Amino acid sequence: MSSVAFVFRYVAFALVATAGNLGTQRLVLRWGDEAFVYYLALLAGTLVGLVLKYCLDKRWIFGDVTSGIAEHGRKFSLYTLMGVATTAIFWGTETLFWLAWNAEAAREIGALIGLSVGYLVKYHLDRRYVFVRGQSAMDGAAC
Repeated sequence: MSSVAFVFRYVAFALVATAGNLGTQRLVLRWGDEAFVYYLALLAGTLVGLVLKYCLDKRWIFGDVTSGIAEHGRKFSLYTLMGVATTAIFWGTETLFWLAWNAEAAREIGALIGLSVGYLVKYHLDRRYVFVRGQSAMDGAAC
């Protein structure tokens, strides 16, 4: 797979996960504007985005076709752990924009910036620590 095709695929999957994340946040934020609802929206959106991105990355980015509950559990746990720092980048940027401008559009711009930076960092962490047995799709693994 060419570098351009690989980057396009990774960005497309990041956009799918981002849409799932922000869509879930919007649904939860309809419940009210209290701080608790905001944090619940962050958590629910992050969970949806994490599961979507893991499923897509595992097979189509890293070419990982392993199966079994134990193997999925181990990899998903590592994948989630690698996401802790990148989630802090995302949540921090989103919250900073919300606090600075107190506007829905600003919150989502902050979320998009934070997610973009986070996904770039996360790819490198996942490649190095989570999917180390296989090759990435960019390196020629079968997809």
